[in-house]
Amino acid sequence: MTAAVATLPADFAGLPRAPASDVKKLGWRGVMRMVGQGGAVLVTNHERPEAVILSMAEYQRLQQAADAARAAPQDALQALRQRFDERLQSLHAPDAADRLRGVLAQAPSLAGQVRAGQGY
Repeated sequence: MTAAVATLPADFAGLPRAPASDVKKLGWRGVMRMVGQGGAVLVTNHERPEAVILSMAEYQRLQQAADAARAAPQDALQALRQRFDERLQSLHAPDAADRLRGVLAQAPSLAGQVRAGQGY
């Protein structure tokens, strides 16, 4: 084994391997039999990874995972927007101006500490 194979990422370590010469010998049907057994095959050339051949099911699973990962930041941003809008809505209450004046009129009690935000 060469250093290239020894340093394969963990995701590749468990994949069945097929040298490019075997791919030529087995033909497409033979390669697809290997893919069908494990869902993916790592094709190597001189012990170095060249390509990964995936089954359609594995490819679709990866696509769905990628789509979900792309959607996650948008979902988090939408949740943040919703929380902000809910807090902002309190400014539309009829007594909002009076409540704000009352808060600003009170002297802050910091007890010698600097405080910022709700969590500090």
